[in-house]
Amino acid sequence: MSSARSAPVLMVAGTASSVGKSLLVAGLCRIFAQDGLRVAPFKAQNMSLNSYATRDGRELGRAQAMQAQAAGVEPVVEMNPILLKPEGDARSQVVAMGRPWATLKAGDYYGRRQALWQFVTGSLDTLRAQYDLVIVEGAGAAVEPNFRSSDIVNMPVARYAQAATLLAGDIDRGGVFGALLGTLELMSTEDRALIRGFIINKFRGDRALLEPALAFITERTGVPVLGVVPHLGTLRIADEDSVVLEQPSPPAPLPKTERGDGLIDIAVIRLPHMANFDDFDALALEEGVRVRFVASPEEMGRPDAIILPGSKTTIADLAFVNETGLAAAIGAQARSGCAVAGICAGYQMLGHMIRDPLHVESERDASPGLGLLPVETMFAREKATEQVQARIAAECGFLAEIAGQTITGYEIHMGRTTGFLRKTESSSEWSHGPMRTDGEDGSYAGRPAGEPAPTALLHVMQRGDERVNDADGAVDESGRIFGAYLHGIFDNPNFRRAWLNSLRPHATSAETLHAQREREYDRLAAALRAALDMGAIRGMIGR
Repeated sequence: MSSARSAPVLMVAGTASSVGKSLLVAGLCRIFAQDGLRVAPFKAQNMSLNSYATRDGRELGRAQAMQAQAAGVEPVVEMNPILLKPEGDARSQVVAMGRPWATLKAGDYYGRRQALWQFVTGSLDTLRAQYDLVIVEGAGAAVEPNFRSSDIVNMPVARYAQAATLLAGDIDRGGVFGALLGTLELMSTEDRALIRGFIINKFRGDRALLEPALAFITERTGVPVLGVVPHLGTLRIADEDSVVLEQPSPPAPLPKTERGDGLIDIAVIRLPHMANFDDFDALALEEGVRVRFVASPEEMGRPDAIILPGSKTTIADLAFVNETGLAAAIGAQARSGCAVAGICAGYQMLGHMIRDPLHVESERDASPGLGLLPVETMFAREKATEQVQARIAAECGFLAEIAGQTITGYEIHMGRTTGFLRKTESSSEWSHGPMRTDGEDGSYAGRPAGEPAPTALLHVMQRGDERVNDADGAVDESGRIFGAYLHGIFDNPNFRRAWLNSLRPHATSAETLHAQREREYDRLAAALRAALDMGAIRGMIGR
């Protein structure tokens, strides 16, 4: 058990997945930070394809990075020591302490509890020694009988830290009182004693109508209801995973020449293993921009722009793009003048070839890409996870007005993408040119004299705390088709404004996504202050 001199721990557990635990933790982090405490979020194990690169080049779940930002502290891997990134066939890449640790099937993973538990307890102890308060998020349901012996994320964490625990349920989906009562019934006596209050989340309507049920559940269990949180509608805060995208796609709009609605229509390809889909939040938050996630040519229609997003399994998702007819549709749209962008795996897919001789991702040695950019990718076992500062190197198309300007983002990928030289009259094949620079102007090194080079999109100047001199990304001569490894590229107002204006003249916001989200954290905190018995919650942590 942790030292009694460590910081107190407050836990938010849930009756099920998607009851709002992540946002409740974010809001509580914001409240206690506003009250002057140095707060750290913590989730022992997270399963998500949305991740974040830390300053020291490691990786943690996007939800914990978001919660750290709500708390006003730097995200560190101890906030999420174990991240599971599903790869299909009931297996996941296990990222432990920010680095790839193993790729395991579910049965093998649960057999590693002892080794994984050491990452959990060590990280929690570190945070308790460095912060005034740690707020823990559970995963899924607080107790599942089939996982009781292997659980490392819910009540075992609460027991280890002797954490005052709040049990949250979602009233919007119905059956919340049965879920609260049933969850308690499944707990051991020791675990039940740690449950100090219930939170009813996502309520719509008149709270007075709930009072009889609130009195009943308190009388039946001896656990008070410490708050009824209203349904807050859309919060402009990064979602934890792509569950939010599983609703049916809206019908494809008419072509822009026939629409007359003035909207910029952007179709993001909804890959089966899409990662970091919040790359497009900054676009969706712009007035006059419609972002749709589509999984077929029919859904895609004829948009103003198409984006291929990141993926955990690039080759499998590239096969999906080909098999569904999306590859042919994207090619046809590109030939007709539609803008096409690829981020990370999407950038790799836009190239000529993806090679995997070590079988890092699949059993295939190579897979042809969409051929829209003169690059190819070679997978490697090493994973790049870096925060990045770069400047715009290309001057074609919309990039001309922002050439030389600085942008920031982060990289999370396995593989290295190299450039091609142009085809010659005597050969139908591309010849290679390295994707690195030999000068401050972003020019490519090592190409044959007199041969044209592919156009690099970016000149990377810094990765983490290290100064570098690298090229990233590629762009065609028109500037309409580009790709890069840089996640968060659209979060930069200068890049976002120039790109959207190239699609259609548009009055874009100069505000950063970070500034917008800061306002949303404050809005969330204000709603929770009004809805929760903060005096009782402060008492639980000795405040």
